[in-house]
Amino acid sequence: MTELTHAYGAGTLLGIAAASVVILLVLIMRFRVHAFLALTLVSILVALATKVPFDKVVPTLLNGFGSTLAGVALLVGLGAMIGRLLEVSGGAQVLADTLINKFGEKRAPLAVGVASLMFGFPIFFDAGLVVMLPIIFSVAKQFGGSTLKYAFPAAGAFAVMHALVPPHPGPVAASELLGANIGLLVILGLVIAIPTWYIGAYLYGQYAGKKFDVKLPSSFLGDIERDTSHQPPSFGMVMTILMLPLVLIFLDTGLNTATVIGWVSADNTLVQILRMLGKTPVALLITVFFALQVFSGSRSRQHLEKICDGALGPICAIVLVTGAGGMFGGVLRASGIGNALADVLGNIGLPLIVAAFVVSAILRVAQGSATVALTTTAALVAPMVQATPGLSQFDLCFIVIAIAGGATVLSHVNDSGFWLVGRFLEMDEKTTLKTWTVMETLLGTIAFLLAALGSLIL
Repeated sequence: MTELTHAYGAGTLLGIAAASVVILLVLIMRFRVHAFLALTLVSILVALATKVPFDKVVPTLLNGFGSTLAGVALLVGLGAMIGRLLEVSGGAQVLADTLINKFGEKRAPLAVGVASLMFGFPIFFDAGLVVMLPIIFSVAKQFGGSTLKYAFPAAGAFAVMHALVPPHPGPVAASELLGANIGLLVILGLVIAIPTWYIGAYLYGQYAGKKFDVKLPSSFLGDIERDTSHQPPSFGMVMTILMLPLVLIFLDTGLNTATVIGWVSADNTLVQILRMLGKTPVALLITVFFALQVFSGSRSRQHLEKICDGALGPICAIVLVTGAGGMFGGVLRASGIGNALADVLGNIGLPLIVAAFVVSAILRVAQGSATVALTTTAALVAPMVQATPGLSQFDLCFIVIAIAGGATVLSHVNDSGFWLVGRFLEMDEKTTLKTWTVMETLLGTIAFLLAALGSLIL
């Protein structure tokens, strides 16, 4: 949707943004208004306060809501089916037991986190988290303690890989805009991602798990019990089901990187077909049918249908609240709040890598989307990069990572990921702010500090 004409300057827009967040939190925390209703109401108020034309208010809301659901609803629904099939069949338990046997009981959270780091290389945050949730919950159920001990190392792994490492779209787009070498960015992104994850997600996850006792979600303890009348799938079959969507998705992300580099032509028909099969919804759909075929030999179709149907009920609220979060972020973007703040910051005179981080962080806070913050900041600082002599490929990669760090911090109520994680773990908004927001801020800040240090050394 084309951005609307802005009615106010940066100061007024900043005040409106801050007031909207405060009103939203008061409605949800003080008056216990359902998050879906509160987000919808505040989105309308922001649109009116920023003088969005009356005939554009509803289209602006629907655009933000619909664009978010387009990216989330299919992933969550199909991923939930895969997760429920693995859980009911005992496959998630098989995987959890194997990981624990390899790493040891005391390192169960580390095992889940390492697995998520590996899965997170080709797969996007939302899809990766949904696929890993049954394993996370199974491990948490087996060993006890707060679910955060196991969920945050995994969720943090997907968040870090999605933000810092190609072939994910944010760093690929930013590297294109700034002229950074993608191959070098993959290496530096991984070098920075691993310590960032270990400190900001794994160690913090263990601390948060001790401080916040988050129980297993009721959706995981649903009405369809694990089927003990049949032999659970083998570890190899569970890994095949989990790896199938990752391999398919890598067809898209890997070939996208290859076309950017120039190794293959984007117009090649075979490349286009493979990339279509690798689109996350298609990859997950193929995986659902593969899993159904695997389990159909020992279970009736009626039973499998019941399992899939039971997977969809608990995610209805997750999908709606996530879409409403996208609606709120879409209104903030359309109002011009993010761009107005970036224009002000562009004239402060900070060092280039610091300015890139600050602008990206402000855009992230103002409109919620990490990918939008990353790509918009890269476009904004590109002229500054071109005007700065003597920048090496290392410098350009570190600037991309600094931007990605800024685009990760302070996930809050206008970020659909905030609602996705909060609702899946069944945390209230206050707890999500105290845990998920803190972890995301740690991850983004650590990545920026490591990138700034690297730019000084190399």
